[in-house]
This record gives sequence, structure tokens and C-alpha cells, in this order.
Amino acid sequence: MPVTVLTNPSQVIIRNQDSLSQHKVLVLNHEADLLPKALLDVAASVDALALDYHHYLHLAPHANSKMRCYFGHELPNQDPVEREKYDTVIVYFPKAKPLAPYLFNLAANHLVPNGQLLVVGENKGGIKSLVKLLPEYFATGMKLDNARHCLLFGSHLEGSAPAMKLCDWVSQYQLATPQGEISICNLVGVFSEKRLDLGTELLLSHLPTLSGRVLDFGCGAGVITAALLKAQPSLSLECVDINAMALASCELTLAANGMTAKVYPSDGLAQTTGKFNGIISNPPFHDGLASTTSIAQNFVTDSAKQLQHNGIWQIVANRHLPYSDIIAAEFGQLKVVADNNKYKLYYFQHK
Repeated sequence: MPVTVLTNPSQVIIRNQDSLSQHKVLVLNHEADLLPKALLDVAASVDALALDYHHYLHLAPHANSKMRCYFGHELPNQDPVEREKYDTVIVYFPKAKPLAPYLFNLAANHLVPNGQLLVVGENKGGIKSLVKLLPEYFATGMKLDNARHCLLFGSHLEGSAPAMKLCDWVSQYQLATPQGEISICNLVGVFSEKRLDLGTELLLSHLPTLSGRVLDFGCGAGVITAALLKAQPSLSLECVDINAMALASCELTLAANGMTAKVYPSDGLAQTTGKFNGIISNPPFHDGLASTTSIAQNFVTDSAKQLQHNGIWQIVANRHLPYSDIIAAEFGQLKVVADNNKYKLYYFQHK
């Protein structure tokens, strides 16, 4: 098996791993490398919680008796009495800065009294503001290392943290869509403008009549799914995303509107099965801080294989992304239903 290169933040942690000697360690929001496994050289045990499903899939095959891997917005057992406690919690500073306080609260709930907190992140990702962001139940953050264009801060738990309640981290608001008003529940770290973003608005303004099994790819907080079910309640919706907070947001949005759909993580379309009568998306084109077209390319390629005969495929995308060529190559034809100065709406029906 090829050697996995550690990301820059992980390399900084390895440089400072001596402070983890024989510790029970929890790694939160880890990246797509094998840092948790590498820490077993010094730590007594390591648990890893990924908020990105792709990152979880990268590490999970390496799980063993001393390393457990989880995906989600929290560890499986959140009972205050039986909750796992750790000597050290390592937090990868999130790309979405509003998520940071949530991760610190989660870390505090899993630390032993006076337990060690380590926070690492890239300089360009907001880590420099850590000292201001750390809640009062942690000691003042101290800079421990500066390398690989990253910073590592250390602190320890010196007070009692509030219990983890998801409702404390969600904002709920009403959203007007062409299909009617819906309630949106948005957890910290999930894209939201508290109004209909221009891309989704273009898509919903030209929503086709669908039937049967429909996939909302990159569902986010569930805006497209809720609008679809508002207009066409008999649809069988499946909502996939790679982000744990987005999936939890989508489930809350469905509940707030009295709707039901199947919500689950998928790395692209890899965890979906069978064929769909409709595939609808305002697809993600960012991986962390970098813009990428590989997500789009894979999505289009896989969609072509999983679209039912007579099925409808419709996405909205930024004009500057090379979707036209990708779609034409896969579907053999291309129909732009609508566009404006920023977005294009692409449509295909499988004949």
C-alpha cells in the first residue's frame, strides 16, 4: 500500500507528539491522512471523529484495537455519565470558522479535568484568531509551534463547559422559494445566506416536474429537498452530502417542515445504490479552501450511469466552471435551460 503523505497540519502535530506519551487521545475534524494511526507510536490509544465523510473513509480501513474511527457531528455515545473522556483532544481548525466554537465545546465535553487541548491549522485558514475564539473554560491558548505554514496552539481545560446540545448551534429561519415558504435549520459551519442564494433560486425557478426516486446531491441544509417536497410531496427523496453538519442540518430542516426523506453520507455517488428518476443539485465545487472541478467531473460521470431511462438530471453551476464540456462528453447533448451573469442551469433527460 502506498505511503500516505501527512498534510502540513498533521506534520506539525507529529513534530510535537512527545506531549501525547501514553495519552488517551481524541482527534476531531481530522484530514484525509493517517495522522491518528501515526500517533499510536506514542499514544496509548487514539479515537478519531471525522466531520468529512471522505476523510473518514480514508482512515477507517486502518482501525484497530487501539484506534477507533467515527463519522458524524459527535461521538456515538453522548450520555453525560458514560461519555468517553480523553487526556488530550486535538482539533483541526475548521475551514468554516463558525464551526470552531462548536468543536471547542465538543472537545471540552470529552476532556478529563485539566486535560490538554491542541489546535492546529493553516495560517491562511483563520488559526491566528484562536486566542480570541477559545471559550473561557479553557486556559489562554499558547503558541507551541509555527511550521509548514501552520500554527499549533496548546491549552488545557480549567473550567466546566456547557453540555453539548445541538439546538444551541442551529439557527432556524423562514425562506421564501418559488414553491412556497419553508423553514430552514442551519447548523454552524454549513453554507447559508438566510436568503435564497442566486444559484439555488435559478434552479428552483425552473424546477421540472419529477416522479419516483429523486437524489439531491450535496444537499447542504436541505433547501432544494424541502422546496421539492413542498411542490411535489409524493416524491421519494434521497439527500446525500459529505459533511456531517450539513446532513444533521438537512434532517432538522425536514423535521421542521414535517417532511421525510432518506438522508445519508456519500463520497460523491459512491454510497448511493440503483438508479434515480431524477438527480437535482447545486453541486459543491470546493474541497476545503481550494476550488476544484474533480468533484463536478466525478458527479457528472457517475450521474450518467445512475440515471433511469426517461430520468431528469438538472444542476445549477457557476458560469466559470467547465461543466459544458464535461456534460457534453458524458451525456452527448447539452441543454441550458436558463442562465444569468453568474450561473447556468443545465438540463438533461435520459431518452
